[in-house]
Amino acid sequence: MIHATLLVSCQDRTGLVAALSDFVFRNGGNIIDLDQHSEADSATFFMRLVFDLQGFRLDREGIKAAVGVLAQSHQLTTHLSFSDHRPKVAVFCSKMPHCLYDLLLCHSLGELQGEIVALVSNHEYLRGVAEHFRLPFHHVPMGPDKAATEATQDRLLADLGVEMVVLARYMQILSPAFVERWAGRIINIHHSFLPAFVGAKPYHQARERGVKLIGATAHYVTSELDQGPIIEQDVTRVSHRDDVESLVRKGRELERVVLTRAVKLHLERRVLINGSRTVVFG
Repeated sequence: MIHATLLVSCQDRTGLVAALSDFVFRNGGNIIDLDQHSEADSATFFMRLVFDLQGFRLDREGIKAAVGVLAQSHQLTTHLSFSDHRPKVAVFCSKMPHCLYDLLLCHSLGELQGEIVALVSNHEYLRGVAEHFRLPFHHVPMGPDKAATEATQDRLLADLGVEMVVLARYMQILSPAFVERWAGRIINIHHSFLPAFVGAKPYHQARERGVKLIGATAHYVTSELDQGPIIEQDVTRVSHRDDVESLVRKGRELERVVLTRAVKLHLERRVLINGSRTVVFG
């Protein structure tokens, strides 16, 4: 069954749900899922509307045109997608494989609503992982000219038709220009000790401070390091019995699960960016 997903954001006012639902009804459609949220402090309305295309009176171009008319008449910001379109995804990685393995396993099981088309790395270290999953591996070393390296990455992504980039413990800072070109389409993972324990060896720092919770955060990448809109988080309790190795192991478990969840939410069109925050429809 092929369906359409319409994401909407706008200034909140009466009649929005009725207008969008009526659009589906008038064209012989069936609403599969509808979720909405009104944010009181900013008076902003958010909605995720999923409807079946079977028997729908408009073809896809007609739907796009009609949504454009609705957007103009009701001053909506919209994003329309169709379930048979699987966005192409590139995964950037360095040397740590745990997040990469989780993503590739979910992909091989058909659990991602997207298509991982390439692994891009500044090291050769994980080439064997790509070969195991029968995926192209592109070694793009980070040279002294960062702009030239990112230009190579940009050309590669364009050639592959990539629509989304996942940083699976890619240990490089992206330039503001690169981030701007991919705004809202790059997802990163980091441990939730930030900014309390910055720099090298955060788990060593956490152990020395006797933390009781560790966590992981997946977020969209912005030019401000590790400060982008948060998509998904999780935590687990730790105690004095956990040494550094135990903290690292538990942290890795959280990182891979949280990153994969965030990627799934994005590919299922469940996330709306609202300034420095997100609205995530479950």
